Amino acid sequence: MNDDEVLAVMQASTGRRVLGVGCLGLLGAVLIWIGLTRSFDSLAWKLFLVVLGAAAVWMGDAMRRATAQKIELTRAAVRSSDGEVIVAISDIETMDRGIFAFKPSNGFLIKAKTKAPSRWRPGLWWRMGRRIGLGGVTPGHQSKMMAEMIAALMADRA
Repeated sequence: MNDDEVLAVMQASTGRRVLGVGCLGLLGAVLIWIGLTRSFDSLAWKLFLVVLGAAAVWMGDAMRRATAQKIELTRAAVRSSDGEVIVAISDIETMDRGIFAFKPSNGFLIKAKTKAPSRWRPGLWWRMGRRIGLGGVTPGHQSKMMAEMIAALMADRA
């Protein structure tokens, strides 16, 4: 058994990726346009709208870059296609796929045994302390298969 063999892959579907990035870019453009073309009593409102619009455009670009990658499951870890280890299988304490879990759309939540630095890849995965959310603009069948494989790996470990 090879610990580096990819068992499952989650990647952003093209339609959801285009829709997510497009909506953020369009929101940013509209906010900037309103901030620059409308007359307000206060310069603070104009500045607020332009800054908020720029943040939305930046967020769209961050999502575009993040969703170009994949999440890969190996026997040893869940990792990004660029090689960044999201969580080691041995570090997984629990996994939650329930309806009421604080998880990404079409995804699942993992609770690790140890804390790790916070990271966020919009539309793909996030990590805050011990909690890791996988999913977002990924198809549901890919995340369900990965969750089942992680559950099997956890059962093998126990």
